[in-house]
Amino acid sequence: MKPDNSWMKLGLVLAIGIICVSFAATSFAQVQTTQTATAGASAVQVNVERGEVVAVEGNDLIVKMEDGAIRHFPGIPNSAKIAVDGKQLSVHDLKPGMKLQRTITTTTTPMTVTTVQTVTGKVWHVTPPVSVILTMENNENQTFKIPNGQRFEVNGQMVDAFALKKGMIVTATKITEVPETVVAQQKTVSGTMPAPPPAPPANTPILIAEISPTSAPAAPATAAPSTPAAATPLATAPAEAPATPTEAPRTLSFTAIVGLLVAFLLIVWLVTKSVRMKHRT
Repeated sequence: MKPDNSWMKLGLVLAIGIICVSFAATSFAQVQTTQTATAGASAVQVNVERGEVVAVEGNDLIVKMEDGAIRHFPGIPNSAKIAVDGKQLSVHDLKPGMKLQRTITTTTTPMTVTTVQTVTGKVWHVTPPVSVILTMENNENQTFKIPNGQRFEVNGQMVDAFALKKGMIVTATKITEVPETVVAQQKTVSGTMPAPPPAPPANTPILIAEISPTSAPAAPATAAPSTPAAATPLATAPAEAPATPTEAPRTLSFTAIVGLLVAFLLIVWLVTKSVRMKHRT
């Protein structure tokens, strides 16, 4: 019975020791760091640049600025959009003569970054007021510099470095504030199509081209049986008369002459026929 009791006591002591070591390891030598940022009043600056498109070569844009300077904007991404007359255009849609306006909004915000470091550990060695060596969670020692005026919490009381002793479990808090400046920029580009050419003044004469009508060539006369005696009336036809602006009277006169000629020939033929019949009888 006695050997069994001794072994049980030994196991209980080891278990309690392991629990104590684990608790001690988790109760000190811990470094916790937290950071917070506090923003101040922001300052906004707006810069507007205007220019006219000179040329577009691939994703490169050449613009003539208001002051006459020629600026080259290389490698404009296809995703960049330009609002032109209510439409979203890419760099490939720009044409020479377009007016562009780029607005750059720069927002500057002052920030204060506060870092709080809390160290809890077991004093292994102290050199006041310069440094202190604390035992870390993994049983390694780490040296910490002691800032001027640093205070340590020991058993709920605040003491300085000179009051620290080996074996004490202490907690120290270090607060640092670092000012920073955050700058953010936003760029927007808009444009307008080139203006149409101005209309001529009201008093300026405007030339209007007119095409003069060309008279159609005279139709050849219809061939009709004729005799030598008929040559004289054709020769006196008013075809040689100067052209008049209207063709209707001239056509009517020519038709009347042809009709008279046909009637004349018909009368001659009837007279000749009747004479031949009398000779036969």
